[in-house]
Amino acid sequence: MTTPTDPGTQWSAFLAEAKQRAHLPAPLEVSGQLTRLAGLVLEASGTRAPVGAQCLIDAGGGEKVLAEIVGFSGTRAFLMPAGDVHGLTAGARVTPVAPYRPTPRLGQPGKPVNPHDKGVLRLPLGPGLLGRVVDAHGNPMDGMGPLLNVDAEPMDRQPLNAMEREPIRVPLDTGIRCINSLLTVGRGQRIGLFAGSGVGKSVLLGMMARYTQADVIVVGLIGERGREVKEFIEDILGDDGRQRSVVVAAPADAPPLVRMQGAAYATAVAEQFRDQGQHVLLLMDSLTRYAMAQREIALAIGEPPATKGYPPSCFAKLPGLVERSGNGLNGVGSITAFYTVLSEGDDQQDPIADAARAILDGHIVLSRSLAESGHYPAIDVEQSASRVMHNVVTQQHWDWSRRFKALYSRYQKTRDLIQLGVYVMGSDAETDKAIALFPSLQTFLEQEMQEAAPLNTCVMQMGSLLNGR
Repeated sequence: MTTPTDPGTQWSAFLAEAKQRAHLPAPLEVSGQLTRLAGLVLEASGTRAPVGAQCLIDAGGGEKVLAEIVGFSGTRAFLMPAGDVHGLTAGARVTPVAPYRPTPRLGQPGKPVNPHDKGVLRLPLGPGLLGRVVDAHGNPMDGMGPLLNVDAEPMDRQPLNAMEREPIRVPLDTGIRCINSLLTVGRGQRIGLFAGSGVGKSVLLGMMARYTQADVIVVGLIGERGREVKEFIEDILGDDGRQRSVVVAAPADAPPLVRMQGAAYATAVAEQFRDQGQHVLLLMDSLTRYAMAQREIALAIGEPPATKGYPPSCFAKLPGLVERSGNGLNGVGSITAFYTVLSEGDDQQDPIADAARAILDGHIVLSRSLAESGHYPAIDVEQSASRVMHNVVTQQHWDWSRRFKALYSRYQKTRDLIQLGVYVMGSDAETDKAIALFPSLQTFLEQEMQEAAPLNTCVMQMGSLLNGR
């Protein structure tokens, strides 16, 4: 009697798969020629493959350059390279590539791949990604050997039916006092972190990765500094957090196609874990770099700019990526997603920031003035909002949060009068109370990076502060 792990069973499965593949007719190899290279765009003639197909371009000397078809005009195909184009010449051969196929799982033959399915992007997905750092092509970057226990899955995934999604009804403990008490997040919510450069977005993401209650954490570092990849893993995730995390890195020096693919791949990884019934935390830094990569591609192939240099396709791509997150079908699994949005010049009306605010379920705004004063995390509670908070908290929690915001806002509106000595105590009872409580309110909102703040504790502390206990 044999078991699934016996060598005899493995060889039988391998032979059965080989026999199945042998009966599939081999398609004719269709290739084209490279005719033009201008800026970021390659043009090829004779390549009959659909938009989104992966192609290999012969760079001579045995070297190949991977590219993706992003458009066409007549018989000419437009391609975006996923690597260095050095060495390419006119007339180079352009060939659609076979699907990616990693090593099958132990004791399993893996899924048969139709040889007619040329050019379809397939990347490794599975539990073997946990604890690993991969690039946008699914290649390991951590020096820990090849990926095991993964399957090749297509990246072109169908969106979920909105009517079959589970509503957001359960609060999620992020471990951040300000968010837990005043901007409570629901499991399956999509929320944005809006800020300019250098005000603590990455640090706040790291605190969430360390303290949020989730089964799996997927981190997408898209278009950010390359040095942040190792720092995020070693300094923020640590050994314990890394065991339940998958990091997909496509740094700023990667081609725009790779940056976009990295965001899509990180989302696909989160989707697969969600479909298995797990609760996933997706952290993507940043959504703006994803949009910038799409802008580079669209402008390179001739799409006209619309709003501040962004072509219309940028605003069409954003909801297509964001809507893939959220709760699973019929309450099976969830993806709670945090997307950082870079506000250029701290302008909250930046076109990408404005578009992201409209499609997300809430926004957390980080203030540069708070960061400069040493207030961390630098969350501006007056400009921030969670659109599902009223659905996931108790009525008492909701009342306390509104009271907290009212007092905090009252002080901020009279701050100048107070500092100038113009305001006279006793003029307004509400303002007097805001002045008396403001130091405690400000201290409550501050939190050290190494400090975790559980949700229930935050609510009780807020109630005690407001009730003078």
